[in-house]
Amino acid sequence: MEPNFIPLAADEPFCFCCSPAGLCFNACCRDLNQALAPYDILRLKNGLGLTSGRFLENFTNQHIGPESGLPVITLKPDQKTDRLCPFVTPQGCSVYPDRPASCRLYPLARGTSRDRQTGDIREHFALIQEPHCLGFRLNDPQTARSWIKSQELDRYNEFNDLFLELIGLKNKRVTGPLDLVARHLFHRALYDLDAFREQIFHRGFPEHWRIDVAEREKLINDDEALLRWAHTYVKKALFTDDAQR
Repeated sequence: MEPNFIPLAADEPFCFCCSPAGLCFNACCRDLNQALAPYDILRLKNGLGLTSGRFLENFTNQHIGPESGLPVITLKPDQKTDRLCPFVTPQGCSVYPDRPASCRLYPLARGTSRDRQTGDIREHFALIQEPHCLGFRLNDPQTARSWIKSQELDRYNEFNDLFLELIGLKNKRVTGPLDLVARHLFHRALYDLDAFREQIFHRGFPEHWRIDVAEREKLINDDEALLRWAHTYVKKALFTDDAQR
């Protein structure tokens, strides 16, 4: 059965609670179809103590999005046990501190739009009601704004908004899937962050980029700084008038 989406204002109250005591605990971790954004991968691979390449190889699949034409990374489910998430246990999520944004956000959906005059991002929310989820029966009042704070989503939303901006630019400027070279650049810069760092600092930094010593040091040692820069790199390399690759 398809989920029911109910529009919700940012400060409109709703009742929801998820805990191991719930009869539906772990039900949302089955029949997995879980896409990962770049920041999800960064948090998961660091939390697991893996390189991005090893994480992608061990825990994910890749395909081309039918609408965006961009590489899409999804968690690899366990095909033998109801397509379970690879990180779910009887006690719950084994990577809970670094769980993906969509897991943190549930039972909310979040969309954004940009004000044409100010450039400010506006958030839009909806409740996702699915038959397997019994959390709405629990009287624990929330709002979208308070839920985002309690689930520590601000940093995830910041990076996901950068990613959505790239997707929007691609849809405006490039029809259909990216070519093989562009697809490889997009995947490495945004998903395989450790390989991207190796490429730009040990195999040759792009000549037309001007990076001072302090910024280079930060990009070498700070994954979040590198991922922010990677979004800028992909935007200029693939989706601007002076794109070079």
